[in-house]
Amino acid sequence: MSDWPEPDKKFMRAARAEAEVAASVGEIPVGAVVVKNGEVIGAGMNRSIQDADPTAHAEIVAIRAAAQAEQNYRLNSTTIYVTLEPCAMCIGAMIQARISRLVFGAYDEKAGAAGSVLDLADDRRLNHRIEVNGGLQEKECAAALKRFFELRRRQ
Repeated sequence: MSDWPEPDKKFMRAARAEAEVAASVGEIPVGAVVVKNGEVIGAGMNRSIQDADPTAHAEIVAIRAAAQAEQNYRLNSTTIYVTLEPCAMCIGAMIQARISRLVFGAYDEKAGAAGSVLDLADDRRLNHRIEVNGGLQEKECAAALKRFFELRRRQ
């Protein structure tokens, strides 16, 4: 998508803010927000290190928060904004939650499951498909990850 709507830009900025918090506490800077009817109903950042939980990716944290806010394990008619293309685990959770749309920033050529390495969001063998729009604020999202890993290598 070349001309992104303003609401998409706004919600990706919110996901990027989550990623900044993650970086400030030593987590890989990935952030996510779940949006329904123009409102953020769940937000999350990577928490795998601080929670000692390999499943505590930003997307999972945001989906859990949204499900609690909605008091429903189904998140129909929602969009999730994530700073990095989700992995297979996170796409699986989105499918289980019935999220309608995924918007992500940076592509993940090593583990991305929304088109880069795998395309689970549009796999016809699965019972739910997710509309995917990638590359929103890609340079900014990728730069945050690059900065983080450059600092880690210096330590």
